[in-house]
Amino acid sequence: MSARLLTATAAALFAATPVLAQPEPLEGDPAEINFGIISTESQQNLERQWQPFLEDMEEALGMPINAFYASDYAGVIEAMRFGQVTVAWFGNASAMQAVDRAGGEIFAQTTKIDGTRGYYSHILVNADSELQTLDDLLAHCGDDTIDFGIGDPNSTSGFLVPSYYVFALNGVTPQDCFASVRNANHETNLLAVANGLVHAATNNSEQLARTEANAPDAAAAVRVLWTSPLIPSDPMVLRADLSDELKGRITDFFLRYGVEGDNVEEELAILAANQDGMGPYVASDNNQLLPIRQLRLFRERLEVEADEDLSDADKSEQLAAIDDQLAALNAQMEALGQ
Repeated sequence: MSARLLTATAAALFAATPVLAQPEPLEGDPAEINFGIISTESQQNLERQWQPFLEDMEEALGMPINAFYASDYAGVIEAMRFGQVTVAWFGNASAMQAVDRAGGEIFAQTTKIDGTRGYYSHILVNADSELQTLDDLLAHCGDDTIDFGIGDPNSTSGFLVPSYYVFALNGVTPQDCFASVRNANHETNLLAVANGLVHAATNNSEQLARTEANAPDAAAAVRVLWTSPLIPSDPMVLRADLSDELKGRITDFFLRYGVEGDNVEEELAILAANQDGMGPYVASDNNQLLPIRQLRLFRERLEVEADEDLSDADKSEQLAAIDDQLAALNAQMEALGQ
């Protein structure tokens, strides 16, 4: 059997659909599983990486598995929200949206071949760029000389992490700093830097490793200017209102894949060919998102502090609300030993 393909853009799927505060409830388990894949790079590359795994999933579960691609991360989030995607691969920031708005629930986490559970956000510049440090880049804030590439707004490494560590901590936004700011996926941003279309762009260690393996000339044309702290590996998310029976079957397939059974070596090879080299999945849950929630609140707090249009009273009120959320989040993390 072979897993089928679905494609969509957020605009085409949801232009006529009203925005709802809650996810559309599922009417029982679906007869087929639509598996959402976020747009980190071209659909052609993603298909090549994910299709063998989805075919194995289809055979193991005995039900059709359809790959679902959208032009941006929001397309997969909204598809899960309206029941058109029931299982998906997300980054942490997009998983947070899926959990909070789309009825999602984290059940597994990716790992690397060496067993590690993390990756890094980068800012890349052209190998020949005069920019040598992050300070060099930020020194151009406001002089309209730098064209900058940033990730999808729901990307962890392409947007949220650099938004906090690079810009919020320095009291600026990309729009404040640069002549132009362009949103694109990791692959497009890397190639834009390599080809001199932008002076710098966000990216991550996974995309850089894949480019080094598959397009070494492009990888040689870029240089890492900045590296983030370690980011937790990507979560796998399913609809929380699936039956316990189907949830169990899906989870069991993921956690056994490349670990036990008659085809472990073949499965490990399929995982190794995905992203920058994946290892077996490990169990996870929504608590994986707690550091990402903390990061988002830190960024929001810095933005409120720097907002000169807010009155002192409004600023104090908003900061107090954020501090209350941070305190509750910190207590939860301490209780879990994080």
